[in-house]
Amino acid sequence: MNRRPLLRLAPALPLLGLPPLLVACGGEGGSAAGAPQTTPEPKELVALVASSLTDAFAELAEAFPRQPGNPAVTFSFSFGASSQLRTQLEQGAPADLFASADTAQMDAATKAGLIEGTPRVLARNRLVLIVPRENRAGVSGLADLAKPGLKLVTTAREVPVGSYTRETLQKMAADPAFGAGFDRRVLDNVVSEEANVRQVVTKVQLGEADAGIAYASDVTPRIASDVKVFDIPEKFNVVAEYPIAITKRAKAPASARRFVEYVLSPAGQTILKRNGFIPLS
Repeated sequence: MNRRPLLRLAPALPLLGLPPLLVACGGEGGSAAGAPQTTPEPKELVALVASSLTDAFAELAEAFPRQPGNPAVTFSFSFGASSQLRTQLEQGAPADLFASADTAQMDAATKAGLIEGTPRVLARNRLVLIVPRENRAGVSGLADLAKPGLKLVTTAREVPVGSYTRETLQKMAADPAFGAGFDRRVLDNVVSEEANVRQVVTKVQLGEADAGIAYASDVTPRIASDVKVFDIPEKFNVVAEYPIAITKRAKAPASARRFVEYVLSPAGQTILKRNGFIPLS
């Protein structure tokens, strides 16, 4: 998974990690060492972030250094499925921050001793059904997901949106309006399991699938004209909680803490709401 720096607002970094300079003083038997120097934090924040947060975090990263008192840092993000990012963290991937689309992956990272302090929920999300704008399969509602021959895309179960999708389908199967076995019939229509929710959306947007379940925040202005959205009633829906935390291997923990506080602030929550998330308030 590629990491791409989103902002480069700070000047070139000085060399870091050099030992304090020892200064020899003239005079017989006279020598002194310079005062201990504290190595400054890197001017880059490295973050592993759930792919559904891509647009929101791009905007947050652009706004963060402009706020009074915030450090002039750049950001390097790796966006992807939360389960894959957690695995990367376990395998030693460098990161100051981890933001997951579910608590399960964050809990696993915490149990593995990778998280500093207590994770904090940054926002919430909910599921929607999306179909291509032309809707050649004639999907008119949730019941049509079980139609034989429908091409449905989702993700693997361990990816948060895939887990949420299966939970939603189980709730439907327990309702007489859909009937027992509805979840199995729908999953029989899955033609591919994508790596993350953004790939699910792309498949539907391009008409390579008849339907997919994604987050409401994934229907961004860029794709809104290419898809048709069906709401999933609250009794079947799942509210996704997004936790964020500083990692124990963070090289810029102070800047990371400031960023977390900004995300949770009214200004940060406004950006998240603008990007389709349910703010904490």
